[in-house]
Amino acid sequence: MLSRRGWILSRSSKDERMEICAFFGALCLFLSAVEYLIPKPLPFFRLGLANLPIILALRFLKPVDLILVILLKILGQALLNGTLASYVFLFSAAGTLISAATMFGVYRLGGRHVSLIGVSLVGALASSSIQVVLAIAFIFGEKARIIAPLSIGSGVAAGLFIGIFAERFVLKSTWLRQIECRYTAKLD
Repeated sequence: MLSRRGWILSRSSKDERMEICAFFGALCLFLSAVEYLIPKPLPFFRLGLANLPIILALRFLKPVDLILVILLKILGQALLNGTLASYVFLFSAAGTLISAATMFGVYRLGGRHVSLIGVSLVGALASSSIQVVLAIAFIFGEKARIIAPLSIGSGVAAGLFIGIFAERFVLKSTWLRQIECRYTAKLD
């Protein structure tokens, strides 16, 4: 950042980290808006594009920063989709939180033995499963078991697609490597 006199002002590492978190949060919202425009073949089906920045950020964000991105995603999606005061918000928030926690755990514990495809699949399965449980417990009762296989199956298929994309993106993206380097340099 330059001042009026042209001197270089250093930015604090916290400012830099917050900027990166805000960027990933905004990317979640952008992808959520894009997904909103895609026709759904099933009423409950979501492709999960907004989870892509979280999967990418798992690789280098500190847990506290990752939580911030997740909260930005949850609240931003609810405001964008107009679901903040509905049961859909509960389903979305629960799905995102359990998915992110599961993906974080698998990524941290699995290390190099689990690809982003596996991480995404586990997250999609966790999200779909908790949403089915919530549907049974709060909305539809036992009748929700009828659509559970289709809901979980479509969620896992979407998770596979997002995971494959994430894995390829990480391998080819110099942009992501630059952000990761910028972020990790500010932690030192």
